[in-house]
Parts: sequence; structure tokens; C-alpha cells
Amino acid sequence: MDLSSAGLRVLRQIAESGSFTAAAARLGYTQSAVSRQAAALERSAGATLFERHPDGVRLTPAGLVLLRHARTILDSVADAERELAGAAERTEAVRLGVFPSAGWGLLPALLARLAVHPRIAVTTTEGTTPVLIRALRAGSSDLALLTSRPPHRPSDGESPRLHIETVEDTALVVAASASGEFAGRTSVHLDELAGAPWIATPSSTAQPLLGVWPGLPGRPRVAHRATDWLTKLRLVAGGFGVTTVPDRVVPALPPGVIALRVEGAPPEVRRVLLARLPGRPAPAVAAVARAVMSG
Repeated sequence: MDLSSAGLRVLRQIAESGSFTAAAARLGYTQSAVSRQAAALERSAGATLFERHPDGVRLTPAGLVLLRHARTILDSVADAERELAGAAERTEAVRLGVFPSAGWGLLPALLARLAVHPRIAVTTTEGTTPVLIRALRAGSSDLALLTSRPPHRPSDGESPRLHIETVEDTALVVAASASGEFAGRTSVHLDELAGAPWIATPSSTAQPLLGVWPGLPGRPRVAHRATDWLTKLRLVAGGFGVTTVPDRVVPALPPGVIALRVEGAPPEVRRVLLARLPGRPAPAVAAVARAVMSG
């Protein structure tokens, strides 16, 4: 079997991105170049590696077998490149995926705790939970901080099952303008939110609408759609709408924004999970996992 490292990188990126188009964009290739690499991989492997679905591309069982070996091969190539570069002091790289509000509420404290491990170099990538799971499966991340909403089913249905630990449970609150309709208050009734303008992250088939209170009576009125937290909270501070935030980030809310508990509805709890592939982790990965769990 004649496999190139470029072909294996394409395989890994398709597994992570979930489509040929997204993989091409991430790699800086044309889509036709990615398609040619994928076809060459299948010819070399003598097996079908990719399944095309309306919502994207998934690896076949044979593709998953090749991906498992590709992770090892590409990691070895990266190690060789680092050694040939003549690094004066070897550091252990740990790639951590984080969901957006984790980068705001959890990541700075985590990196501060890891300062006692000067030889561990943590790099982070932000993404939604489905994207982060694909990155774990593809071997592009060593660890991932994920979110889960009740009833907290397994994060994906693929085998082998991910190794998952619960970091914490956090409740949602509503962020509102400190000088707006709810000024001076610490709580709001669910019925009062029914007609409020919402600032929300656009939804997709893999990710529900984020920012609107779950179970809101009637159809929510989404006034502004934004993915960036700073944009959302600046709009809130300006009185252009309300949005939901985890209560763990309340101390970091910017001036002009207040947090409101929601009455008249059950608490909305989100679970923060730490995930990795099964098996014994490398010492540096285990050290980062311990730092996450100790927070």
C-alpha cells in the first residue's frame, strides 16, 4: 500500500471537517485536489474509505482503520520535523479543543495552573461540540472540553467510545442591559421574556440555536445573529436584546451588562465534559487533564 503523508493529512482533515469542501478550505487546496487525493487513497487501500451523505462525509469502517494508523504516522512525522529543527529543549505539545464560552470562562485559569509544567506546550482550538468531537476522532486534538444538555446522552455514536469525565455543571442565566427594561433586577419571569428581542448564534443541523432561553413560550424573536461573544455582549450592553450565558462567566461580564435568574421555569443546566480517545494518555496529556479536573 503506497500512502503519502499528504494523502493521510487529507484523510484526517476530511474526518475532522466532515466534508470535502471544508477540508479543502482548511488545507488551502481546491476541492478537486482533495477529491483526487481521496480517490488515490481509496485506490491504494483497495477499499471504500468515505461515505457521502446529504449532511457531509463520514469515514467507513475501513476509513476509520486507516485513520487510526494515520494519526500515529502523522504524529511521528511531526516529531521528526521538530527534532530536525533542532529544538534546544524538548516540550510536549498538547492540543486542546474548547467550546466558545470555555475559552472565556475556563481557559485562562487552566493555563495559569499549567504554568508549573514549563515543558508542556498547550495549544487551543475553538469550535462547537460536534466539531471538537470530529477533531478528537481525527487525531487533530488530544483533549476537548465539550458541552452537554440534558439528558446528557453519549457525545457521539461512534466506536470506540470516547473517554469522558464530567468537569462541572453550570446553570444558564440571561444577560440583559444594566440600563434597559430589567435594570436593577436580579431575576426575570419566563413570561416577561416571551416578547424580548434575542441575540443568538445561528443554528445548524448539528447545533441548536444558542442564546435563546430553551422552552421559551411561543416563537422567539431573534433580532441579531452573531457567533462572537464580544459582539453579542456589546449588543446586550447597548440595549439591543438579551442573550443567555453560563453563570460561571457572570463575574467576567462587561460593564453595562447584568445577569438575571429566570423564574417560572426549571433551571437550565449545561454540563462541561472533558473528552479524549480511549486508552492510556501520554504523560503531558494526562497532566493537562488533571489540571482541567482540578479547576
